[in-house]
Amino acid sequence: MPAPVSTAVRIDEQDIRRLPKAEVHVHLEGTFSLAELLRLAKENDVRLPGPAATIFDVSTHDAFTMPEVTTGGTAHGVGNAGLSGFLRFLDWQCGLVRTAEQAARVAYSFAARQTASGIRYSDVIVNPTHWNAWQGREMALMEALAAGLDEAEQDGLCVTNIAYSLLRAQSAAEADDVVAALAGHRPSRVVALSIDGDEKASGRTGEKFRDAFRAAEAAGFRRTVHAGESSGPEGVWDALDLLHAERIDHGVRSIEDPALVQRLIDDAVPLGVCPRSNVTLGLYADWAAHPLPRLVEAGVRVTLNTDDPAPLATTLDADWAVAAAVYGYGRTELARFAAESITASFANDDLKRDLLAELAAVTAAADAAAAVSGGVAPAAVIEPEPERVP
Repeated sequence: MPAPVSTAVRIDEQDIRRLPKAEVHVHLEGTFSLAELLRLAKENDVRLPGPAATIFDVSTHDAFTMPEVTTGGTAHGVGNAGLSGFLRFLDWQCGLVRTAEQAARVAYSFAARQTASGIRYSDVIVNPTHWNAWQGREMALMEALAAGLDEAEQDGLCVTNIAYSLLRAQSAAEADDVVAALAGHRPSRVVALSIDGDEKASGRTGEKFRDAFRAAEAAGFRRTVHAGESSGPEGVWDALDLLHAERIDHGVRSIEDPALVQRLIDDAVPLGVCPRSNVTLGLYADWAAHPLPRLVEAGVRVTLNTDDPAPLATTLDADWAVAAAVYGYGRTELARFAAESITASFANDDLKRDLLAELAAVTAAADAAAAVSGGVAPAAVIEPEPERVP
């Protein structure tokens, strides 16, 4: 006997796009479309590492080898070699960006892609260690990207600032030099210092980068740290205590430590959670096993993000629709996620205020329309508590 058909109203991606929102955990390196990759490869006369039709499936690449140490891993596809193998693919594709014009084009395309999902502001993460043509010219890369983001904003696209990311494998001296360069040059649109990479492969790095993050804090840069993905809760503790992180990227394994969950709640530290990325790279078996709803129910500030949407074959509105379907979230919950994303972002206070006001107006209009058409009770926007900096 067939299972009964659900009568629940599906949250449509178009409705999600209408919600003004921010994205706070997305890597520029993970937003190159297939068309952009092919164009860059042709411009630089570079051979593709594998068939164009399966370029994002690293297991189909000609020189594919499994990393000795990696996090996760799946049977096939982009997650085949786990997190470390995926990062190796990003090295290849970012190596195709060799001129300021190409960098600006990639940045402009990113803003257009974000806008299509209803994203009005983004903190985009850029890790220059992936961009091998720019070694020693990292500040020039930042300015080239900023030029593309400036043009995008002038054209009415998503406002975007940059979180400059260290790689965990870098040395303390290299990190100190990066922060000194950022403080000296003050490249346009760089508002934060970040750190990413495979925690499992690199080991704990909080102590190593403590001085760099303290210097960044003193220089007025915001701080966001990848932690609690390939490491356990200890990575999140280090990010909070040693690096003074204002926001945690991923942080999902915090759920394993009740004391850490309470710390996140008490200090109002938001998590930039990316469920599709965690599932695709093999950290969790499926969306149902992901701890996102448990973190939300516990009272942790949570934002929903894509991480690396192009190779993961997704968009933010698509992932929000999946979250709504899997976890039973309705318009009220999605409006709350939108408000949280804005509040947790590093946008300036004026933009945050304007976006929250617009979100409230959009939600009120949708509630009124729903009440007229179906007698549905209004789903008011519940704004997060005011941001508190640790």
